Amino acid sequence: MTRTRVKICGFTDVEQAAHAAYAGADAIGLVFFPPSSRNVSINKAQEIVAALPPFTSVVALFVDATEKKIREVLKHVPIDLLQFHGNESASACRLYTKPYMKAIRMQSDTNISTLSTQYHDAAGLLLDAFHADAQGGTGQQFDWDLIPKDNTIPIILAGGLDEYNVGEAIARVKPYALDVSSGVEVTKGIKDNNKISAFLNEVYQSDRNN
Repeated sequence: MTRTRVKICGFTDVEQAAHAAYAGADAIGLVFFPPSSRNVSINKAQEIVAALPPFTSVVALFVDATEKKIREVLKHVPIDLLQFHGNESASACRLYTKPYMKAIRMQSDTNISTLSTQYHDAAGLLLDAFHADAQGGTGQQFDWDLIPKDNTIPIILAGGLDEYNVGEAIARVKPYALDVSSGVEVTKGIKDNNKISAFLNEVYQSDRNN
């Protein structure tokens, strides 16, 4: 059975992050982007990470952050993977000693092959819905047919995922991993433990069926 990995992003609450990890999430995403309602301080990030069980990856999300800001977070929070969700160049993503993934806001003319070459050393490309006024976490879905079948870099599928459509997403796209945020929330930044468990269960069942 091929197992689809799951990252749940945008935690602001210690207990909810711990619940997600113990329920089976592979990675927990922490947002370091002040305009976002899911933004966390370094102190809060430390509290969340301290509550996680072993072998849970911690992903730090940045949007066009300064090198100083990123290094400050890395100095104080044990981060496993960097996620760049803005207009960062490949060279900017490579400045750090951590693996990274680059978020791509999908449009009809987005060329994944070109981007795979540009960010060839990325751990993965995270494909999300395009929104002119938001950098992810919008709850909007994009056209999955835009995703090529012969990817050279692992694809992390995001954008409008929830317990009701994740089975179809796995069957159609067969991504390496899924990234969910708003689909397991009651309001931005506040997760719902029942939705988290339901989402993870649907992923497990879909993997068994596919």
